[in-house]
Formats: sequence, C-alpha cells, structure tokens
Amino acid sequence: MVSLMTSRSQIGIWVLVLGLFVACDSSQPKQAAGGGPAPAELQAGEAKFNANCAACHGSQAAGTGHGPPLVHKIYEPNHHGDAAFQRATANGVKAHHWEFGNMPKIEGVTPEDVDQIVQYVRWLQRQAGIQ
Repeated sequence: MVSLMTSRSQIGIWVLVLGLFVACDSSQPKQAAGGGPAPAELQAGEAKFNANCAACHGSQAAGTGHGPPLVHKIYEPNHHGDAAFQRATANGVKAHHWEFGNMPKIEGVTPEDVDQIVQYVRWLQRQAGIQ
C-alpha cells in the first residue's frame, strides 16, 4: 500500500512539474517529450485533442488535476486499443485506473475526429517510448 501511494504521489509531482514547465514556457513551440513539433499529418488531430481533450488530459496528453495522462503505459495500444478511445468518447467511462472520477461522453466529436486524436496521442506515446 505504501509503495502504491508513493508511486501515485511521485506521478502526481512529475505531472505537476511538467504542467508548470509547459505553462511557463509558452514562448517555445509545442513539442512532444523527446521530440519536435507534431508532424503536419497529425496537426489536425492535435488541434482536435486541444479543443476536446486537453482541458482534462493536459497539454500533450500529460494529464491534469482533472484527468489522467494519456502518455502513460496504462494507455499503450496493447492495454487500451484504439477502439477503447472510441468507446470512451462515445459512451463515457467509469473510473477504473485513476481516481479522477468518471469520464463523461464527449458531445460533438465524430469517430473520424477520434481517429485523428488517437493518431496524435499514439505519436506522443511513441515519442515517450510507449509502444
């Protein structure tokens, strides 16, 4: 129990530090961890992520106090496949990995939008070494 609490505390601290770094360094172009700006073919997905997901899941999917980081091993393709993102967006999700509460369904986002968002998130994950 202590190690689980420590791990969650450590993750929370790192997410907070990363969030402060990103928020304070607005003069720099957006870059993924370990990489450059999103490639041109992913910029539509990045824009849709920023408009529909970033309020809870954070800039570059790094998480916030309202939602978990999607750039995390839990969301690797072998654990949460692309279809899981489609279901979460269309139906919402009961909290099960994190203690942020339930995710509501996201109105006005089409399956095609989610496909583009997932491609962007998967790219961010690869930049962070999550495959």
